[in-house]
Amino acid sequence: MSATATYAFQGKTILITGGAGEIGRATAHRFAADGATVVLLDINETKLTEVAQALKDGGSPVHTFRCDVTNPDQVKQVFAAAAEQTGQIHYVFNNAGYQGAFAKTDEYPEQDFQKVIDINVVGVFHVLKAAAQTLRDGGGGAIVNMASHAGVDGPPNMLAYAASKFAVIGMTQTAAKDLAPYGIRVNALSPSLIGPGFMWTRQTELQAGVGSQYFDADPKVVEQQMINSVPLRRLGKLAEVANGVAFLMSDEASYITGFNLDVTGGQ
Repeated sequence: MSATATYAFQGKTILITGGAGEIGRATAHRFAADGATVVLLDINETKLTEVAQALKDGGSPVHTFRCDVTNPDQVKQVFAAAAEQTGQIHYVFNNAGYQGAFAKTDEYPEQDFQKVIDINVVGVFHVLKAAAQTLRDGGGGAIVNMASHAGVDGPPNMLAYAASKFAVIGMTQTAAKDLAPYGIRVNALSPSLIGPGFMWTRQTELQAGVGSQYFDADPKVVEQQMINSVPLRRLGKLAEVANGVAFLMSDEASYITGFNLDVTGGQ
């Protein structure tokens, strides 16, 4: 897949949860550049408005909805409204998530563990179910669930996040089998170290603060330790994640379902 590859999304509509976040924003711009109508969902209305305005300034059609993915009724209502406003949803990027706390297993806060599971597992399920019903009624389509390399090779000090992303990969594999008869493809994307940006900075700072044997107490040293664990010795770019989503949604991937695209710089 070329970094400059373009796909035929003209006349198509993609719905993106977590649309105000870094990955959601990058993916929205990628699909808009390829001619898609973009529907953005997020719980943060201020950031959602900012992302939508940037897309509108570029001439792209965009619709926004405030949505808490942990609320199943709200998810259903938003999907119905989005389908009515756009005519049809063709693709769903199930991207909303929460990274959670960084702590050793014996010290991990119970309340935060529950919050991670509520958003990253239960919330993903709510969106996956609504997406399945909407795409089924529309005659098919494609879903990409946001997983993580943490769901392939559990990192230290991220117990809840790793558990949630292993679950997302499992849901993807089962949903792919269940939804194939309806012409709906379901795949997952598992980025590793992506940056620079808020999430990258947060991760290095919190890992440094845990005091584990795996990382230094200086976030700058942690940055280098993490980058040195990647064969290509660099961070992945937000645009590269968006490219992965675009490929999995495209006709070029029309025979791919139940697949987890592990974007890890060579691991």
